[in-house]
Amino acid sequence: MNYALVGAFVLTLGAVLVAGVLWLAAGGAWQKKYDTYLAVVDESVAGLNLDAPVKYNGVDVGKVQAIALDPNHPQRVNLLFAIARGTPIKEDTVATLKTQGLTGIAYVELSGGTLGASALQTLPDAQYPQIRSAPSLSARLENVLTNVLAKLDSTSTNINAMLSQDNQAALRSALSDIAVVARTIAVRKDSIDTGLLDAAASLKNTAKASAKMNALVDRVGRGADAVEKMGNSVAATSQSAGKTVDAVGVDMKRISTETLPELERLLAELTSLSGSLRALTDQTRRDPRGLIFGRTPVPGGPGEQESQP
Repeated sequence: MNYALVGAFVLTLGAVLVAGVLWLAAGGAWQKKYDTYLAVVDESVAGLNLDAPVKYNGVDVGKVQAIALDPNHPQRVNLLFAIARGTPIKEDTVATLKTQGLTGIAYVELSGGTLGASALQTLPDAQYPQIRSAPSLSARLENVLTNVLAKLDSTSTNINAMLSQDNQAALRSALSDIAVVARTIAVRKDSIDTGLLDAAASLKNTAKASAKMNALVDRVGRGADAVEKMGNSVAATSQSAGKTVDAVGVDMKRISTETLPELERLLAELTSLSGSLRALTDQTRRDPRGLIFGRTPVPGGPGEQESQP
């Protein structure tokens, strides 16, 4: 019997069995395929380890593949995720660090990814598609506490400045003055009461005078309204008179341009007629018969020859 051959066969079979078990443990033919994504966070990742789970709304979809500082920005941390292929990683998906329970085991929570958003793609100058990150709850609490502590420190400094020795002395002096004023008021309480009563009476009289003044102002206002109405009436009358004068002016102009030349011609004719009547009157006075029998020829003078007909 060849023991060497048998030993070789046993070793080969054992190696095949071990490889098969490991292959089956890793998933075998049904092994999932993963895609690599990058996320950059601006906070401490203490508690986050390699192979830490990556969850999408609480569902395990992958694991943390690498954790490294950004060489160009040491305050940033680059995280590589191996996420199962087919997971709906979209442009509005956000990665956030969270801790699980009281143990403080850190993991990465993915959220977002609305229905209408596009799938996350790799940029031309990038090696992996980059998922946006948001500050964790601990980082937000740390920022809030830092701001609160800074304000408390500023408030404490202001209070210490207010409670300095000089301010304390001034406060004691002010309290002493207030005490003196209070004692003075207590001693002169009766006089102050009398003064307050007199002031109340003065205010009452002032109110009455104000009421009377209001009535007087109303009367003055009504008088002013009457004067204004009278002025408006005078203005209207003046406007009407102006219109009348304008109309008379138009008529006078028409008379001067049309009637006066006719009157001038009539007067000239009357003058001519008057001259003719005056000549007739003189002739009648000299020879009244001429009005009935006509005019008698005048005989020629000595030496004049009668004209032959």
